[in-house]
Amino acid sequence: MIANARMYSVSPEAAGLWRRLLTAVIEHAGLDIQLLEHTEPAPIDDLWLRDDKAAVFMCGLPFSRSKPRPQLIAAPVPSPAEFRSLPQYWSEMVVRKDSHYQIIEDTFGGRIALTVPDSQSGCLAALYYLMSVAGKFPLYGEVITPQVTPLGAMTAVVEGVADVAPIDSYAYCLLHKYRWDLTSQLRIIGRTARTPIPPLVASRPGYDALQAAFLDAHKIPAVAPLMSGLLLERFVRPDPDSYDALRLNFAAASSYWTQHRLAQTLHPAFAAVSTSFAN
Repeated sequence: MIANARMYSVSPEAAGLWRRLLTAVIEHAGLDIQLLEHTEPAPIDDLWLRDDKAAVFMCGLPFSRSKPRPQLIAAPVPSPAEFRSLPQYWSEMVVRKDSHYQIIEDTFGGRIALTVPDSQSGCLAALYYLMSVAGKFPLYGEVITPQVTPLGAMTAVVEGVADVAPIDSYAYCLLHKYRWDLTSQLRIIGRTARTPIPPLVASRPGYDALQAAFLDAHKIPAVAPLMSGLLLERFVRPDPDSYDALRLNFAAASSYWTQHRLAQTLHPAFAAVSTSFAN
């Protein structure tokens, strides 16, 4: 069985802390679970499709649409005050700090960087959010996609390849801590709705000891400092029903965007998103 924290290994420092944290929690649980290296450019979906998961971070959107769903192990609660001590997150809509954009509508007609169509924070959250603010067309003239990771989408904005991008709020906090060189060049001009944060999942039941170890992680002397470095307050037992909202949002966005083109001149990347939503 394997463990992996690729989703939030946003820098070498964060990746190292996650490896140490997972190792310590697994040892505390007394289980034989191996850390798996599954880094870019390997598709992260391949990781989620494995049948030997024991503690793997999985995006909430594909989790909500999986049949059968993986087993929930734990959900992280980020420590920054804006997370309100809850296992929730959102997407920050970021632009270059030196740009003239003040609100999301200011970016319409420009270029948006999305990650992949089945990403909650990197794609769906933004598309669902735009349903409520789209007051004029074209929304965007071009989609810069796929960026694969929050770091890739953020870098596209910093480098001027894109005008705006949605970034996982917890990933953004970690990037702000460990990649200040990039986040210092950005501003947040919008924020999507709060949704359940990506959970750690297992392929099958039988990991009660591992779940208990995650729930106690903030009390374990060897783990507490690692959690501080990862901006974590604690882990909690996720509510499986809370993820249903992501599946419902996906259905609503699918219905909306198949009837409303995101740009007057359809970029090939929009077609990829529309095809995914139509399935």
